[in-house]
Order: sequence, then C-alpha cells, then structure tokens
Amino acid sequence: MRRLHSILILIILVFGFSAKSRGQVLDLTTVKELDLNRYMGKWYEIARFPHFFEKGLVGVTATYRFLEDGKIEVINAGFKNMLDGEKSIAIGKAKLPDKLEPGKLKVSFFWIFYSDYFVLELDAINYQYAMIGSSSDKYFWILCRTPQMDSAIYNMLLNKARKRGYNLDQLYKVPQLRY
Repeated sequence: MRRLHSILILIILVFGFSAKSRGQVLDLTTVKELDLNRYMGKWYEIARFPHFFEKGLVGVTATYRFLEDGKIEVINAGFKNMLDGEKSIAIGKAKLPDKLEPGKLKVSFFWIFYSDYFVLELDAINYQYAMIGSSSDKYFWILCRTPQMDSAIYNMLLNKARKRGYNLDQLYKVPQLRY
C-alpha cells in the first residue's frame, strides 16, 4: 500500500508540476535573497491548496536541515484528520540548482524526481513567514515559524497572492495546535 501511495505521489508530481493551468498567468517572481541557514528549521503549514498527497492532514509541519552532501533534508509531518490522529511523515530532499536564483529550489520525495519549490514571499528580516509556490498554479502554501499566524500578516500574504494571480477560492486553512 505504501509503495502504491509513493507511485501515485510520483505521478501527481511529475504531471502536476509540469502542467501549467490554461488561461491563468501567475507572477512567479521569487525572492532575490534567501539565506538557507536561516531558512532551516521547523515551519508550520498555515494554509495550502488541497492536493491528494496531503489529503486529510492537519497540524502539518515542514522541517529542513542540511545534510553532509550539501542537500537539504525535508521532513513533512502531519496528523490524519484530527490533531490527535495518526501521525504521517514523508521524508524528502531539496537542493538549490542555481545560486543565482536563490528562491528557486527543487524538492524530491521520490527518488530522482524533483519538483519546483519557489519562495515567493519571505519575512526577510526575521524569517518568520514564507509564501511558497511552484511552476503550476495548483500548488501554494503559506508557512510560519509558529502554529498560529498573525491575521494581519496572513491577510497581507493573501493580498500578495491575489496580486500575483492566484485564485484563492480553494485555499484550505490548516488546523494547527494552539500553544
């Protein structure tokens, strides 16, 4: 069953990330500077577009750390259907293919198949929030260093996403633990 799940994720990533939506023009300009050392650590998923590989997951986090080979380990974790549900973990890797474009990373959760990970917006001062996209309008995330995001920052990111051409009708606000 786990192998089937991995194969299905691969199919979604290969075809989903390479396909562009017709008629939708997005501003995919990425951040000009990204200090990967400061980006490392745990991020909480505040909102996302729904997709099958995170279906039913709540309390989702993404943790990044450098590996000895210079790549980045990515650990995505969440709980199935409720915050005290069964934990689900996916381990992948990321890399920066072009140092001249620091906001354009590649992420892989399956063997050698990498997908776009575009850092579209970032709290450049404190690295407390980020807005992530890809080359497709089907993938979008808002991340924060804490499980709850200030509503003014959240709304500012939503406005920036709309100005970039994202249709936010399907945006799912991810339930997170309260501290």
